[in-house]
Amino acid sequence: MKPNRQDAKSTDSSGTSVTTVLSGDSQVQTSLTFNLTIMEIPVFTLDAFTNLPFKGNPAAICPLMTELTDDMYQKIATEMNLSETAFITRINPSDDFTTGSRFRLRWFTPTNEVNLCGHATLASAAVLFQHMKNVNPTLVFETRSGDLAVIQQGEEYVMDFPLNPPTEQDVNEFRDIIKAAVGNHPVQDVYLSPNTKKLMVRLADSCDRSVLTSLKVDPAALLNSERSGRVKGLILTMKGSPGCQPGYDFYSRYFAPWNGIPEDPVTGSAHTVLGSYWSKKLGKKKLLAFQCSKRGGELKLEVRDDGRINIAGETVTVLQGTITL
Repeated sequence: MKPNRQDAKSTDSSGTSVTTVLSGDSQVQTSLTFNLTIMEIPVFTLDAFTNLPFKGNPAAICPLMTELTDDMYQKIATEMNLSETAFITRINPSDDFTTGSRFRLRWFTPTNEVNLCGHATLASAAVLFQHMKNVNPTLVFETRSGDLAVIQQGEEYVMDFPLNPPTEQDVNEFRDIIKAAVGNHPVQDVYLSPNTKKLMVRLADSCDRSVLTSLKVDPAALLNSERSGRVKGLILTMKGSPGCQPGYDFYSRYFAPWNGIPEDPVTGSAHTVLGSYWSKKLGKKKLLAFQCSKRGGELKLEVRDDGRINIAGETVTVLQGTITL
């Protein structure tokens, strides 16, 4: 004989569905609770410092009406698995993404939060200007690196970033990491930016651009060669070809396995160091740079007299969707 059974369903004020199962024979009441609340987070993926899809540096951008926990930010960034995922949140609760001019901005790699990121800032501004139709001429992001302003000029976005002048180092102090990165190729300069913990290694002018582009840098070897904590990113750079169109002043590549990024395709923050160095070496304030990773990207730089640098570039939106949690 089958036991008598009645199921009663109800929904509480929070939107939670409660199913109560009643068993007549055993006089046991069981409640099964299912949370119907679904969090939907808009997400955009943009390629920064390029006008072509699948070039430049991709960043995931999430505009949020409310803050999330740090743990949730990190989980989303790990899931997106790009060099950076950026989260834009409102400062003034009465603002929205169309009318507001100041926002908080945080950047996460797949493994940790970082203090400064150029390409994800460029992409964040593009999302607000292009997709949210922001009406302000200037957007200001409050970040770990202070206020970062961005304006739109034609097809480009111009970021107002801090300049991070590096200091010259003894090559022998960093011989292991240099060897791991460039092998036996000749090195002309070694500089370190203490603020950003970026080590800059300049290849000798006798090296052709193909030397830089063909280097096979092993991220595990970099990690093993530098464990002091002084270095969190490695910049490899060389003089450009200003006489050949489009006239790049210098080239670079950037590696940051200490932050979970084997090689970053195009790195705005690295150019706060590179811009300072090459401006002094070349005696010019306006520079055109190319980061010659496999994807490649172009940056326009202007070193200012107030200790800041303007970094300009274009973006391309390649994905728009929703993260459902």
